[in-house]
Amino acid sequence: MRLDLLDTYSRLDSPVHRLPAALKLAATVALVLATILLPRAQWPGFVVIAVALAIVAVLSCIPVAFLATRLLLLEPFVIGVAVLALFQPRGWIVFLVLLAKTNLCLLTMILLSNTTPFSEVLRVLKRLRVPAILVTTLALMYRYLFVLVEETARMRRARASRTFARRRGAAWQSLATIVSQLFIRSTERAERIYAAMCARGWR
Repeated sequence: MRLDLLDTYSRLDSPVHRLPAALKLAATVALVLATILLPRAQWPGFVVIAVALAIVAVLSCIPVAFLATRLLLLEPFVIGVAVLALFQPRGWIVFLVLLAKTNLCLLTMILLSNTTPFSEVLRVLKRLRVPAILVTTLALMYRYLFVLVEETARMRRARASRTFARRRGAAWQSLATIVSQLFIRSTERAERIYAAMCARGWR
């Protein structure tokens, strides 16, 4: 099981990694809020934030290719949200602003997740007296995300070993089958886990 699906480089030994988790979480929240609240005419502010993130990335020793790949994977969702701004007057300006703000916020979160193990983030949230149900839910989501990824990989291998057609239509049909089966298995697994937790006194 891959234990570094979301925080691949979170256990490096760099100046940024050695900072307290609470400090990094507070800085991340402040930077995201500053990015969101920054007026769209303040382009120098976007440049300053981008430079600050670049410095953090260099100090953290995280490969640039990894950061770029993560951003590109999320870019379709970013563009899908920002493109809605094109339907209003001077929409292209709003589009560019949304694109810049969203990418900066995403890069900030990627840097946080890859400089701080998720378990430390949960400890900080617990010390801040975040409701226990929310912390537990986040921990369970993080834990079982790996289970779902492994389950998907096993299903894809099983499907590939039984499929000999190379047609594009067959590939899409296979993918649709895997997604539907994964949804069913995930629902059943969630019900079993909840029943087991309730049997052990969890409320």
